[in-house]
Amino acid sequence: MEERGLSKEFLKGNEALAEAAVRAGCRFFAGYPITPQNEVPEYLSHRLPEVGGVFIQGESEIASIYMVYGAASVGIRSMTSSSGPGIALKTEGITYLAAAELPAVIVDMQRGQVTVAQQDYLFVTRGAGPGGIRCFTFAPSDVQELVDHTYRAFDIADKYRAPVFVLADAVTGNMMENVELPPMRDLEKLPKHEDWKLTMRGEDGKARIIQSYNPVLEHAVDANKALADKYQEWEDQLQEWEEYMLDDAECVIVAYGTTGRIAKSAVSKLRRNGVKAGLLRPISLYPFPKKAFAKLDYDKVKFIVSAEMSIPAQMFEDVDACVRDKAPIYKALSSGGVVIKESTIIDAVMERV
Repeated sequence: MEERGLSKEFLKGNEALAEAAVRAGCRFFAGYPITPQNEVPEYLSHRLPEVGGVFIQGESEIASIYMVYGAASVGIRSMTSSSGPGIALKTEGITYLAAAELPAVIVDMQRGQVTVAQQDYLFVTRGAGPGGIRCFTFAPSDVQELVDHTYRAFDIADKYRAPVFVLADAVTGNMMENVELPPMRDLEKLPKHEDWKLTMRGEDGKARIIQSYNPVLEHAVDANKALADKYQEWEDQLQEWEEYMLDDAECVIVAYGTTGRIAKSAVSKLRRNGVKAGLLRPISLYPFPKKAFAKLDYDKVKFIVSAEMSIPAQMFEDVDACVRDKAPIYKALSSGGVVIKESTIIDAVMERV
């Protein structure tokens, strides 16, 4: 593909994501095939060598995440992708990335019974590993956002030295849409990581060591506090969400990803039928957009509907924690590989109007 600035292309979500990663400066990918994300490694297998990058199909998911760990430790922008079962196998490596404060981008194309679902919400937003770690998590709702959030994910990973998730699903990954592709990053202008990467030596001239384990108790406490401060900074500065027709909304629908896109259509239809509905769509799932819920006028909002493609509900826990007793919260759910219907969301609203 021609290396140019902003350009419009008609692309499949997985391929658009992969091209966005290359343009963001990704030069190493390791992964293992699993639906519904197979076009990501397929695309990168020929695209990365074109720009001097490296693609490796690991012998397993476990091997792949540790290859990413190795590449990240020498300052290379690195990525892996999978779906829920594969991400589960990568858990230990993701924990090591977070604890060692290494930047990497991890794509999770969620699936249910092989097809679409939003079954990994709790898994990813609760850290995707032991030890109290957190991973910044984007939730794109269309192919353009898949491009934009993947592109940004590398910057956030670099800035905070942390693994960043792009949590999408089979619908977004496999649909085709017109997208604007971002410009190709100049690798010379990307962060050099000279203060920590393994290819450099410390001020004393000794080789550096990157580790996730601190045998000295005081050092371990300091490391844990540093991680806690980092996560608090995300909470304070990086919450992201979309508001749609919320100004006078008496019913607020909360939905993310593909469900958020369907919910926006449901809101429009409800409005045409005289129902004052609005949409609050989380874009960052961690940090969850608590500030958006704090802004709601609970004297006006009669109830909230939390919609997602998961049974039992998962995002509902975060919605409930934000709203508490300020308004009743109801659910609109689908599961088992079934894309949630606009009518499911509308019915959940109309039953309470």
